Amino acid sequence: MKNWILAARPKTLTAAVIPVITGTALAAGERIRIDWALFLFALLGALFIQIGTNLINDVADFRKGSDTAERLGPVRVTQAGLLSERQVAGGAFMAFAAAVLCGIPLVVHGGIPLIIIGVASLVAGYAYTAGPFPLAYHGWGDFFVILFFGVVAVGGSYFLQTGTISIQALLAGVSVGSLAAVLIAVNNLRDRQGDLHSGKRTLAVRFGVRLARVEIAMLALAPFVIGAYWLSRGQHLAFLLPLLVLPLAVAIIRSARRDSGRELNRTLGKAAALHALHGILFSLGVVLQ
Repeated sequence: MKNWILAARPKTLTAAVIPVITGTALAAGERIRIDWALFLFALLGALFIQIGTNLINDVADFRKGSDTAERLGPVRVTQAGLLSERQVAGGAFMAFAAAVLCGIPLVVHGGIPLIIIGVASLVAGYAYTAGPFPLAYHGWGDFFVILFFGVVAVGGSYFLQTGTISIQALLAGVSVGSLAAVLIAVNNLRDRQGDLHSGKRTLAVRFGVRLARVEIAMLALAPFVIGAYWLSRGQHLAFLLPLLVLPLAVAIIRSARRDSGRELNRTLGKAAALHALHGILFSLGVVLQ
């Protein structure tokens, strides 16, 4: 059980939780009556997709030689021999199957748009590091995270409660996705040398350390820039409350400029905290406005 918990990477699961909370909070802020059963199924579905993606990533990176004994990040169960390739791949299949089951009530309620979102999310989760064109190995991992763990997840959660989509949901999705992508960008900066040797052409590998650090800064600050939109709409709390974690964003940018190798694991922890706290504070600001 400990090995399976390790394989699921619980510290990353806020990337699935925060978008669903944010999209639902936007609907609640518009005085929409929230269907909590749909919220729960959406939350569970997102968690299972995230877990399945993590497990596929574990196996695929091991098979492609990206995960070795010299790995700088947290332990990967396939590379460490804690679970076999077959076990982890089977676990990924079960997680995706559970996501499909959770998606059934969502599809019944939301129709074809929810089918499209669900199928696209499952395919993208698998294709992140597996399949004929693994996104993370061709420099598309960051874009994938912004799109599916931001725009799609927030917009889909909002649509589920309201039956519509809005510019507010899309912008909130970009904010959430940008902070989720900070984790990927920090990972890629930390693992740049290993990825270079294994043929994993992340943005950090393609364009170098300087651009990777600029990317981290832009992603970390993007939600605070987008926050000006909420201010212009008179939603002051949605703008002001997230500013409480701006110092944490600045600390991440400074750490990324200064640190390297295993030192960036601390920066990764800060990035996860920033993503979770910003999402919670923004959601509170929207609901309480």
